[in-house]
Amino acid sequence: MNFNVFFLKSFRVLLLPFALVYGLVIIIRNWLYDKKYLHSAAFNFPLICVGNIAVGGTGKSPMVEYLIEVLQPNFKIATLSRGYKRKTKGYTLAKQGTTALEIGDEPMQFHLKFPQVPVAVGEERIIAIPYLIEDCKDLQAIILDDAFQHREVQAGFNILLTEYSNLYLYDFFLPTGDLRDEWRSAKRANIIVVTKCPPDLSVDKKQKIIESLHATASQKIFFTTIEYNVPYHIISGKTKNITPEDEILLVCGIANPKPLKEYLVKNARTYYQKDYSDHHIFSIDDLNEIKQRFNEIDAYNKFILTTEKDAVRLHKFDSELNDIPLYVLPVKHKFLFNEGELFNAEVISFIKNFSFNPN
Repeated sequence: MNFNVFFLKSFRVLLLPFALVYGLVIIIRNWLYDKKYLHSAAFNFPLICVGNIAVGGTGKSPMVEYLIEVLQPNFKIATLSRGYKRKTKGYTLAKQGTTALEIGDEPMQFHLKFPQVPVAVGEERIIAIPYLIEDCKDLQAIILDDAFQHREVQAGFNILLTEYSNLYLYDFFLPTGDLRDEWRSAKRANIIVVTKCPPDLSVDKKQKIIESLHATASQKIFFTTIEYNVPYHIISGKTKNITPEDEILLVCGIANPKPLKEYLVKNARTYYQKDYSDHHIFSIDDLNEIKQRFNEIDAYNKFILTTEKDAVRLHKFDSELNDIPLYVLPVKHKFLFNEGELFNAEVISFIKNFSFNPN
């Protein structure tokens, strides 16, 4: 085991007393909501929540984008996020000229990819939802990004994501583990999606996971794998395939870059990495360091690769990026076992057959 990984795991075990206190607070909080001592607001409007009960990258943003692509042809939809690490406060609706500093990197990614879809942010969703409905009077549904653990709002349809290599039922509360909510909260989900699965996941393994999750009779479980599309230049949009001759500098500031790195190991000659913390706000010094590191790579077939989430935080340097071979790698969910249409039908049916249930 890598020494740094071993040290981190050992250190987190030492934090067990804090994890027990945190877990107790979460359990009491959920009990208060379940017993109606704390109130969840229900809206007479279709709200679709995408979330998880563990910190880290389970694929929430690609799932929001997947839902947009599925729903947009037939419904007027919007997204609502917290806007993590933005420099503004309160409710904000993205418009032309909006930057990632105003709404956060993930909402900005939605805004750039789907400019016709209203994208809003607000720390207090219970306040932001009425504002968004008022601003976009013909809306038919709102996708709540990363809102599963925020019980102040009761979504009509909950999609819970859990990572194949780190299923929530084998995890523990923060800071010893990665759970920010208790396992029992999964019962509130309408759909559970096991993400980042091996593309060749067997039916037997699928069934074992389904049995281990102990889903209720009404819950449905789906499995997805990561599908990477062809990289495109951050400014020109020109595409470029990754080949076995390429040497790549990976610029990455996301919660879980492991699948991406494994992808490059399989598809490129080699890669070098320039890692940053999740949601890192790039500075001009960072850009200069990236350029310097790239120039140090002694290879003819070389370029820089980053994620779509990182790219939105680099766009403020557009004037400096024209002549840099910086490419963006799109990622999306691919449903396994030919069950994508069944998932789509569940979500579409919720909107079409929506009925208000305040309980």
